[in-house]
Amino acid sequence: MVKEQFKDKFNQNQPLFIGEETAFRSAVLIPLVRVNEEWHVLFEVRALKMRKQPGDISFPGGKIDATDQTPLDAALRETYEELGVPPESIEIIGELSPYIASPSFVVYPFAGIIENHQMHDYNRHEVEDVFTVPLNWLLNHQPYRHLVSVEPKPADDFPFHKIMNGDKYQWRVRSMEEWFYDYEGYTIWGLTARILKYFIEKIK
Repeated sequence: MVKEQFKDKFNQNQPLFIGEETAFRSAVLIPLVRVNEEWHVLFEVRALKMRKQPGDISFPGGKIDATDQTPLDAALRETYEELGVPPESIEIIGELSPYIASPSFVVYPFAGIIENHQMHDYNRHEVEDVFTVPLNWLLNHQPYRHLVSVEPKPADDFPFHKIMNGDKYQWRVRSMEEWFYDYEGYTIWGLTARILKYFIEKIK
């Protein structure tokens, strides 16, 4: 392989990060709505009967299916399935940087304006409730932070005999930031709070 061929290989489109093709990929919409002539951000409370994260607060969204041509298509499809809002009622105003939780999990966030946001037909199998938070409150409110220690735990069949120091290898423990917003009895935290915090910082 000659030098020009090497260059051609690396000038081709590449994934966003190593492992993107095999990662669990999801997309979410940050919905902006008008309430009494004031901008609000809309949130979902996940149905209490959901197998994963029941009762958690989230943005509409979910796994990118093989039938979704783009992450945006997935975010719009999931918003329709969860909230009953058709894609043509949503004006996309921006795409945020993806959140790479790990090499095996990535989330693609989009921000959009929902016109006529009367949420009476949301999917009760997936959504327990919906509520909104004034954008002005979010712009002027500082979330609080807690740290979670994350320590690697090798599987029982990990080949310690192939690495230096074997089972005495010093794994690096890292701290993960978890942000919290408390608003009128609701607590927004986890992935949703992390994306929300980035979104608010971008529009300040």
